[in-house]
Amino acid sequence: MSNPIQAFIDERKARIEGNGINAELKNAAAQFNVSSNKAQYSYNFTWMGRPIIQYPQDMIAMQEIIWNLKPDLIIETGIAHGGSLIYYASLMELIGKGEILGIDIDIREHNRLEIENHPMFKRIKMIQGSSVAQETVDQVAAIAKDKKTVLVTLDSNHTHEHVLQELQLYAPFVTKDSYMVCFDTIVEDLPNDYLPGRAWSQGDNPKTAVWEFLKSNADFVIDKNVDHKLLISVAPDGYLKRIQ
Repeated sequence: MSNPIQAFIDERKARIEGNGINAELKNAAAQFNVSSNKAQYSYNFTWMGRPIIQYPQDMIAMQEIIWNLKPDLIIETGIAHGGSLIYYASLMELIGKGEILGIDIDIREHNRLEIENHPMFKRIKMIQGSSVAQETVDQVAAIAKDKKTVLVTLDSNHTHEHVLQELQLYAPFVTKDSYMVCFDTIVEDLPNDYLPGRAWSQGDNPKTAVWEFLKSNADFVIDKNVDHKLLISVAPDGYLKRIQ
């Protein structure tokens, strides 16, 4: 007798693989990625009352990764309004374990108060400081010590130099089979004028940092399965899985 659950999983796997070679679908997604980024589409959403400033597609992918890994610690650089901290903390609450560590060079007081007053704050810690400062990294190391499963997300300053530093500094915290997710790699695929006044552009952004990082870090690979699944994402080539 056939197994309908496995059959559905196999069908889904085949569809996702097909997305990778579906030119019509990929072109449509690329057009939406450009137009939606120009329109600041990611600013339209909240999670449990806090602006999340992420694409729903990426957050569903993060949910799948987090549910499968059930990490003891998620480290996130870049806090902004705190929506993604709250999102990850709510998943940890459902899983029944784990904590979130958010890092930002400037945690604005009104955002800090909203985060600290949120029901999910019980699973959140925050550090105010540069994510690439040794003092900050030392604090992270103390919190990550002895954690069995650790996941990292990078979403702060998006210049090549800064992101490359983050990749190098935070890679050691990522445990085998877990992920280091580098957001806003999409910048490399967008026109340079998509949002005027930004310090990052084509040739100087998270994706170029990822490519440079991978040249000397064979412990990580790009999980193309996530890219093919999503197509609409701010993190193409940004889902880095630790394989050893």
